[in-house]
Amino acid sequence: MTHEKWLQQTITMAVENVRNGGGPFAAIIVKNDKIIGKGTNLVHLHNDPSAHAELLAIREACSTLASVDLSDCVLYASGEPCPMCLGAAYWATVGNIYYACSKTDALLEADFTNPLTHFFNDQDEVPENRSVPFIQMKTQDNLAPFHEWNKIQNTN
Repeated sequence: MTHEKWLQQTITMAVENVRNGGGPFAAIIVKNDKIIGKGTNLVHLHNDPSAHAELLAIREACSTLASVDLSDCVLYASGEPCPMCLGAAYWATVGNIYYACSKTDALLEADFTNPLTHFFNDQDEVPENRSVPFIQMKTQDNLAPFHEWNKIQNTN
């Protein structure tokens, strides 16, 4: 299938999801022209702010492959991935991302208000001055989990 057809499939999924009470987003992960993960926005249906379409698709794809490496896969999303979903895509090393509607299109042309607007404004602030303050408190052993991780990784 073409990129346009995969994107059209996400749009169809998103429309159906809205009709079923979900949010206006859907995503699929494709490998070798086969869907290995899919998801729709279930944030309000599940009262789970992490139940974004892209995250659910990434989780399913990783489970299907028994791997966190999606570098040979393509993520198709009905809307431009938010920072959380983009972070997950980077962690999973997704090969390519195609999306149908930009966040600007959603806001200006569909009147979809983005609850993450403050995030984009906050990201340039120093952590303690953000709308949700980030306060680092170093402890004596704050790096212990990373040292343990490295020790175990180096023995494998």
